Amino acid sequence: MLRSLLGEPPRQNEGRLAETIDAMVHSIKLLQKEIKAHQDPSHDFRKLEIWVHGLISSLDELEQCFFAAAFFRKKVRTESVEDMDPVERSDYARYVYFYKDGFIRVFSALDKLGTVLNELFDLNTSKVKTHFSYFTVLRQFSYLKTHTELGNQLFAIKETYRESLGVLRRRRNTEIHYMNSEMKDDLWQRHQALFGKIALEDLDQHIRELDQGYRMVCDTYFTVFDYINQRWKKITAV
Repeated sequence: MLRSLLGEPPRQNEGRLAETIDAMVHSIKLLQKEIKAHQDPSHDFRKLEIWVHGLISSLDELEQCFFAAAFFRKKVRTESVEDMDPVERSDYARYVYFYKDGFIRVFSALDKLGTVLNELFDLNTSKVKTHFSYFTVLRQFSYLKTHTELGNQLFAIKETYRESLGVLRRRRNTEIHYMNSEMKDDLWQRHQALFGKIALEDLDQHIRELDQGYRMVCDTYFTVFDYINQRWKKITAV
């Protein structure tokens, strides 16, 4: 959708994104097969089917935000807002919008997955924390000593992206709970420069960190649904 609005050709899914969406679509087909075979009187499988569709949408929206943030970052060439003309200032504002939307969506996508994992594997995370995050769910695998293979894989992914996730999480928390993340940057730079111009934050570094967050979500989603598909195939083969 965003590519169309920006005059870009439609996305062609490839690499890890394609693998991840294919794995999730395969999970949906397995759920639909189970529903057709046993009618799903408790509606548990229908609920999971809806949730997986929602996760696909979340991943798609995250990728679009990352693409749009990178798109508008390329249009920002001036080193301070004060020196921008109106067109570039508008492009910078669009970059900020999609960058912030992107890092918020990273954790939203993970937390939605956490809800699915919690229910699918009976992790009872709400007993630990009423409003839990993906990371709280992840700790439950180790605490309950259940699905250890999956839990270890997901923990390894988290550790691989630890540094970038930490930066994005702090920015997310600042944006949601305190003040706009770019205002925090401005305050620090105003303190450094006193009455000088405020230089832009490192936009390229921000894009790299957002890219890492997006990749972490892709790797996490793929690992979960590849595991689920293999497990369901073994169960249905019995």
